[in-house]
Amino acid sequence: MKNRVQLIGRVGQDPEVKTLDGGKKLATVSIATNDVYYKENGDKVEQTEWHRVTAWGKTADIIEKYVIKGKEIGIEGKLTHRSYEDKNGEKRFVTEIVANEVLLLGK
Repeated sequence: MKNRVQLIGRVGQDPEVKTLDGGKKLATVSIATNDVYYKENGDKVEQTEWHRVTAWGKTADIIEKYVIKGKEIGIEGKLTHRSYEDKNGEKRFVTEIVANEVLLLGK
């Protein structure tokens, strides 16, 4: 079995790009996916899920150059989970997709 995620969605805000020590780039972006279904009574329900995506190196370069808020993109990567302590010392958990490919969609 392989840890592999593929999503197509819209970018919720302009990407955040950092250049780390050594010159390696890290890009972070959130994308929204939508699902539509109908209840038994016929009511339409739209559900939006937000996904945190990070990318390194050349993939981060592509995101920095071409991805903006509202753009439709496709990503492929792996699902990761991590934890950290916030400023108040509370433990926080993050689930994110580490992208290794980005596909620019739409106009």
